[in-house]
Amino acid sequence: MQINIQARSFSLTNALRSHIQRRLRFALTSSAHHIQRVMVRLSDINGPRGGSDKRCQIQVVLEGLPDVVIEDTESDLYSAISRGTGRAGRAVARRLRRRQVMERSGGLSPNASLP
Repeated sequence: MQINIQARSFSLTNALRSHIQRRLRFALTSSAHHIQRVMVRLSDINGPRGGSDKRCQIQVVLEGLPDVVIEDTESDLYSAISRGTGRAGRAVARRLRRRQVMERSGGLSPNASLP
């Protein structure tokens, strides 16, 4: 699984990068063989003004299915990452289950994509 991390308006620390990779691996391990790549975009919306303004956007590119895009905004960037990765893991699993159900019911060929 290829992971691409981008930080906008602040520098990406090694601790932050490590936290993201650890949380993504935990959330997406069961679906890893269906994932082509994961893109994480971090940004500070309000800058020095503070508030719930740390955004974590996660895009999971799946084989033969539409991308899963999750966005979470919190006052703490680590919280936004943790919530976002958890939501991404659940959304990917749900999308893969739907494809499996469609394939088993004969409503979708294995190579077709869901809307």
